[in-house]
Amino acid sequence: MNTFDDLNPASGETLAQISISSSEDVRAAIARARAAQPAWAALTVEERAEHLAGLGPRLGEAAEDLAELVTREMGKPLSEALAEVRTWERQVPVELAEVILAMQVEVHPTKRGETRLHRAPLGVVAAITPWNFPIGMPLQVIVPALASGNTVVFKPSELVPLVGAAIAKITAELVPAGVLELVQGSGATGAELVAGDVDLIGFVGSRATGQHIMQSASSSLKRLVLELGGKDPLVVMADANLEAAAECAVRHSLRNAGQVCCAVERVFVAQEIAPEFERLVVQKAAEWTTGDGFDPDSRMGPLVSASQRDKVVSQVDEALSSGARLCYRGETPDGGGFFYPATVLADVSPGARISREETFGPVVSLTVFSGAEAEGVRLANETPYGLGANVYSADLECAERMAQGIHAGQVGINQYLGGAPGLPWVGARQSGFGFLGGIEGHRQFTLPKSISIPTTPTADS
Repeated sequence: MNTFDDLNPASGETLAQISISSSEDVRAAIARARAAQPAWAALTVEERAEHLAGLGPRLGEAAEDLAELVTREMGKPLSEALAEVRTWERQVPVELAEVILAMQVEVHPTKRGETRLHRAPLGVVAAITPWNFPIGMPLQVIVPALASGNTVVFKPSELVPLVGAAIAKITAELVPAGVLELVQGSGATGAELVAGDVDLIGFVGSRATGQHIMQSASSSLKRLVLELGGKDPLVVMADANLEAAAECAVRHSLRNAGQVCCAVERVFVAQEIAPEFERLVVQKAAEWTTGDGFDPDSRMGPLVSASQRDKVVSQVDEALSSGARLCYRGETPDGGGFFYPATVLADVSPGARISREETFGPVVSLTVFSGAEAEGVRLANETPYGLGANVYSADLECAERMAQGIHAGQVGINQYLGGAPGLPWVGARQSGFGFLGGIEGHRQFTLPKSISIPTTPTADS
C-alpha cells in the first residue's frame, strides 16, 4: 500500500505515515455514498439536522485535542487553533438552522393553481478542502452538503490528514453508514474523486487547482462550488486613520502566517502619508514574533511546508531584485521547521510577481500611489482575482464609491472585510465559481425543482 509522510512544519519531523486511497478505494467510497444517498435524502431536512446536531457538542468535547492536532499538523498557534474549533462548535447549529430555512418549499400562485418550488439534493458531493483552516473549511462544505440531503466523499488536504480523519470520524458517527466517506491522498487522489461518479464538487483551494477541476468536470457537466484564492488589496487614502489602517495591513497580512485566502496581499498608500504609514507598519510588524505554535509567546507559527516557504522566499527575492526596499524582517527560531519571519517591503512594483501571484506568506507589501480615487480603484483591480478588498478613508462617500468600483465579493470600509451573519462568502472574477455560506450558499448543494399543481375542482364547477 502506498503511503505519504505527514510532517510537523515546526520541526520537519514525521508525525505519521498515511495510507493513500487507491483508485479502487475512491471508487468504492463513491459507490457506498451513492448507495446510501436515497435513504438519507428521504429523511426530512429537520430529521437530517437532528442527526447532525451532535456535531457541535462533539467538537466542543474534543476541542483541546483537535486544537493540538491542528497545531502539530499545520503549525498555527495553539490559541488560534482552539479558537477555530470553538468557532465551529458554535457555528454548526447556525448552519443547520440556515439549511432548514434554505430547504423550505416556496408556494407560488398561478392562474390554474399553484407551483411549489422544492430544493432537491444533487446526490453525491466530493468535498476537497485545504489545510489553512483545517476545521472550518471542511465543515463549511460538509455540513450544508449533508443537511441538504446529499452524501459526501471527503478528501482533506494531504498536509492535514489527521485533522481531516478526526473530523470525518466525529461526523460519520452521527449519520448512517456511507453518508460520509473519507479518502486520503494528494492531488492525484483528488483528481480520481473529481473524475468519479459524483454530482457536485465542493472545492476550496488554489485558482490553478480550481481550473483543473473545471476542465475535468466539464466532460460530464458536473456542478461546481469553487472557493479559490485572492490577492486582496488595501487602499489607504491620504485622509485615512493611519493607526487603524496600519493595524489592518499588518494583522491581516500576517495572521496565520499570511496563509489566508483573504489576507491583505497588496497595500496601496497615498503618497503624502506613505512615510508615516510605513513607520507605523514596521513598528507593528515587529510585534509579530515567529516560533513553534505551542510557544505562547509566538504570534506566528511556521509555514505549512518547505515548498510554501520556498514560494514566499522566491517572491520576496524577486521583488527586492526589482527595486523593492526591505523595511523589516523579523527573526526565526533556530533548528528545523518551515519558518519565515514577518517581513515588510516598500516600493513594490505593481508588476512584480509578489503583486500578481498569491503569496500566502507573512509579507506586508507596500506600494505608493498618487492618492487619486480612480488610481486606487485601478490598482486594486489590477489582478485576475476578486475575493476581498479594504478601503480606508475619512470620506465615506469616496470610500463607498471605491468599494463599488473594486471587483471583489467582500469589501471593508475603515475595517477589515467581513459580512453580517448569514451572508454568503463570494469570490468575484477568478476567485470563485458558486459560493459558500448563508442561505444562498447552502442552496448551491441543491437543485431547484418546481412542481405545478392545478386547483382542485369544486363540486359545482
